[in-house]
Amino acid sequence: MLKRLFTSNTRIKLMTVFLMNPTEEYFIRELTRKLDEQINSIRRELDNLKHIGLLKTRTKNRKKYYYINTNFAIFNELRSIIIKAVSSNEGLIKDLKQMGEIKVLALSGQFVEKATSSVDMLIVGNVDRERLTQYINNELRTKRPIKFTVMTEEDYRFRLNCNDKFVADLMNDEDNQIAINKMTLADVDVSL
Repeated sequence: MLKRLFTSNTRIKLMTVFLMNPTEEYFIRELTRKLDEQINSIRRELDNLKHIGLLKTRTKNRKKYYYINTNFAIFNELRSIIIKAVSSNEGLIKDLKQMGEIKVLALSGQFVEKATSSVDMLIVGNVDRERLTQYINNELRTKRPIKFTVMTEEDYRFRLNCNDKFVADLMNDEDNQIAINKMTLADVDVSL
């Protein structure tokens, strides 16, 4: 089954569309426009994905619509892989860098697919908070609202010096992604 899943770029594009939008239905011409692929290539890959059971079809208004089979044996795992690949955080990091001077960016929670009670994102530095809030609310598609914290460098240094539980847990968790870390040990007085 796995050999058949990841064999072509067109198939990966199709899987991405269907797995990122599991409630949507698409017809062939719509997919050719959306993915900028040849109709024969789309048709062949749709047939292959239907053959292995990942896609199903229904006819409506004399058009054949394809939709994802949410009961497929590894549907959740495939969706998780595609979500991780699509939201690999590189675009997010690039966008955030344009919002100000970021010294530290730690991604947690939703961004590393982990339940968390604290935050999904910690930003240390000087950023345009209004622009950041608009970006998070309007540009990012997430399962739930994103919890984020913005700190000044001084506050971050103080919290590190005090061994603040919030900052220590966030920065020391191996599952979290420290996407930007421009703070050197010289910047942080770790003596107690």
